Amino acid sequence: MDRSTLNKHVPSDPAPALPPVKSLSGGAPRRPQRLRLPRPTTEPRQAAALLAAVITVTAFCAADVVARSYPFGPRTRSVNDLGNQYVPFHAHLWDLLHGRADGGLLVNWQSGYGAGFLPDLGTYLTSPFAPLVAVFPRDEIDLAVYVITVLKVACAGAAMAWLLLRLRPGRWWAAGLLGASYALCGWTVASAVYNLMWLDGLIALPLLCLVGEWALTGRRPFLGVALVTAAWIANFYTAYMATLAAGLVLLLRLSLSGLPRRRILAAAGRAGATVALGMGLAAPLVAVVYFGTEHASPGRFKDFTPVSSEDLLARLLPTTYSFGSPALYVGATALLLALALPFHRAVPGRVRAAWTLLAAAMTLSMQWAPTQLFWHAFTPPQGSSYREAFVLCALLVIAAWTALSYGPPDRRALGAAGALYALIVAVASRSDLVRSVAWPVLLLAAAGALGGLALLGRTDAGRPVRPARAVRLVGAGRRTLPAVLAAVLLIGTQLGEATATAAVATRLRLGHMDDYAPWGDRQEQQAEAIAQADGWPRYRTDPGREQTVGNDPLLVGGQGAQYYSSHTSDVLFRTLTALGGGWTSGGRSLQSLDNPVTDVIFSVGARVHSPPDPHQNWFPQDGTGVTVSRQDVPPLVTVRPPGTSAHTPVSAFGPSPYRNQELLLGARVYTVPRLTVRTAAGTTPERSKGDPPGVRLDPLRRGAAGARPTITAECAAGSEVYLWAPHFAGAARLTGDGAAGPTGRFRSDPVSKLAAMEPLGAVPASGRLRIELSPNRPSTVPDGAVGCLDTAALRAAADRLTTTGATKVSVDDDTVRAELPAGALGTAVLSAPRIAGWRCAVDDDIAVPAGEYYGLIAVSLDGSAASVTCTFHPPGLRLGGVIGGTSLLAAIGLGAFTVVRRRSAVSSASAGG
Repeated sequence: MDRSTLNKHVPSDPAPALPPVKSLSGGAPRRPQRLRLPRPTTEPRQAAALLAAVITVTAFCAADVVARSYPFGPRTRSVNDLGNQYVPFHAHLWDLLHGRADGGLLVNWQSGYGAGFLPDLGTYLTSPFAPLVAVFPRDEIDLAVYVITVLKVACAGAAMAWLLLRLRPGRWWAAGLLGASYALCGWTVASAVYNLMWLDGLIALPLLCLVGEWALTGRRPFLGVALVTAAWIANFYTAYMATLAAGLVLLLRLSLSGLPRRRILAAAGRAGATVALGMGLAAPLVAVVYFGTEHASPGRFKDFTPVSSEDLLARLLPTTYSFGSPALYVGATALLLALALPFHRAVPGRVRAAWTLLAAAMTLSMQWAPTQLFWHAFTPPQGSSYREAFVLCALLVIAAWTALSYGPPDRRALGAAGALYALIVAVASRSDLVRSVAWPVLLLAAAGALGGLALLGRTDAGRPVRPARAVRLVGAGRRTLPAVLAAVLLIGTQLGEATATAAVATRLRLGHMDDYAPWGDRQEQQAEAIAQADGWPRYRTDPGREQTVGNDPLLVGGQGAQYYSSHTSDVLFRTLTALGGGWTSGGRSLQSLDNPVTDVIFSVGARVHSPPDPHQNWFPQDGTGVTVSRQDVPPLVTVRPPGTSAHTPVSAFGPSPYRNQELLLGARVYTVPRLTVRTAAGTTPERSKGDPPGVRLDPLRRGAAGARPTITAECAAGSEVYLWAPHFAGAARLTGDGAAGPTGRFRSDPVSKLAAMEPLGAVPASGRLRIELSPNRPSTVPDGAVGCLDTAALRAAADRLTTTGATKVSVDDDTVRAELPAGALGTAVLSAPRIAGWRCAVDDDIAVPAGEYYGLIAVSLDGSAASVTCTFHPPGLRLGGVIGGTSLLAAIGLGAFTVVRRRSAVSSASAGG
């Protein structure tokens, strides 16, 4: 009988300490000795962890080969937020680590005209794996992110395999197989591989369960605190879910331990103290992330609606995929073992009932709105509603291991599991999520898993070894061959099933989500153009309206309005929207605004123009390459005349973006003419009856000879025409009277997208302008949609701001210092959003919270100031530092107390001897 078989019958629950034992000489009693039960050595755990990592990496990469996905094929893997947020943020981290970024840990001067960076760092980049980007070339940032993703998934599998053998001894290869089942669960391959910071939670869950095991036995308290801290720093969002899951597992283990109540309370207290200290040490970062979320744009959230039973059960099966349902696939082997647990007579009844009830309760909690909200820290998620699905996947895998660790299920238990599996398939077959590709994979996986488990049942591993040596040898040989065949069959089944499931998810994601090309010629040209034009901090260089991803400034360089983050500030969102800016993702992804007035306001002296990204296919191509336009702009800090106030909130803006731009500029530069709007049939369109106000245009109502809806108006000849139609979707262009200009492209929808103001060209010599519209869905054109810009008036206003503006501006990570002209009187305005945390001082005065000028940072001047200095302090950093410092002192004190107590006990024992 091998070591793993022997260890399988050793109880893993802790036992009470032995009572004091008197010395033989009759002296003082010796120091109580803790009962140490035999434990499996670390070799099986190491082997299991390595096997889990190998299976995971093999299946993960094989799936991308099958799907022909990057880096093994032509299809991009940068879907949704992976391309828009996470790859650009990792590129910015690369720049920070190599000293090439504009800004530092506290302020990111490249995005959103200046954004706090520490919340983004804590949300996206504090994984211990993230710094690995530094070893890759900058133009291989997509490969760096892919390698980090593979490493994270492999580590999750290894951690789970290690945990399983810690919970109960058993076959190391089976622990490795189930560890890979967890790492390659449906949540991973369908949802987390393009939200790679969530994968830190996948790793954290088994590690936090290990912390619970150490608390149960009173071992490794400081390593436990360190793991909790690392988990919460890496990604506090999924760490919160993983901590709740580990707490549930620990409570179950305590209830099954049979320990006296005093020891149960002591273990629970140790676990609570460990988590509290770990979270406290992570507080300096977690508090900043929390307050960053509090000041963020509100976004657009949907009420939770549970999925149907058919869809829920369908997601337990291989190769099923959808964005809005819980991805619960763990593989046929793990699922069959979990289903067999209630019927496995070798497992104690209390153990069977406890794990079965916990998995069932977790499933129900995902379908009930209050508990669903609890799993998401009482904040409705923007996007998929089932981000906690990895917790149920973990519970299913642990339940499967619990069943197998007591020996392979017998025919009765395996038959019952097979019947339940068939019932799940029958119910799930009514779901549209079970596609034709699922059936061959499902049947082969079920046959392989059932066959492998049946073979494993023939090993007689649980029977006592006969005393006769010859019989032992014969029996061992008969057991070894079926065990080897079972291992090969089960591992092969897992590899094939997981590969197919991951490949299908990769392919289907491309059809359900926006996707973005990896770094290539387009980004190379943009980055080169920006580097040549860059003049920061003298002026900003905007990467351009024709964006490649939602965070172009982080990916290709420059300093623009574009910014996509969970921490996009509300004040920036409201300011840019009031000025005619556009956004997606419910206001979390702000776009660049191609407008000379806002360029003057925000000191954008160079602007990159690129043709639309051919990878997107949103609009037809025009233009031949990347170009750069330049204009003279005022410095970052300007002085507005007396009568302006440093206490003018962004809410003081009106409904017209043209008038709002003039308020920030301090001059009248637009004519907003009366409009005449006609449908394609030449009739007056109906007015919108609700929000948004304006006239309604329907793309289905076409006129004769290809006529389209039109807008007509009159403006001064030569002035520049702009169209503001935030709820219009389609294209617009000037026509007639020899008009020529760019085509305005508008993307909007009723929920998550708002179209930006677009330039259309110059007003013809006749002064009559005609705009032809090509809506691609029902749209609204507001009153005051057209603005005609007087470029001469704008030039005069820019010159005045330059003359009265700062004579010198210096910028570092968190500080802006501006030297002012003599006698500056009025309001100094820094062209950066007035996000929470800015404090300003005049000359050498004490810094006070910065004022606000229509959403920008402002300081009142009395005519005697020579300079203004503004410094950024991330909200929550001081509070988090206090909590973190207190936790550190508590941990040091606890460690010192433990050392002193142990030495005292040793001294007492020596003296007594």
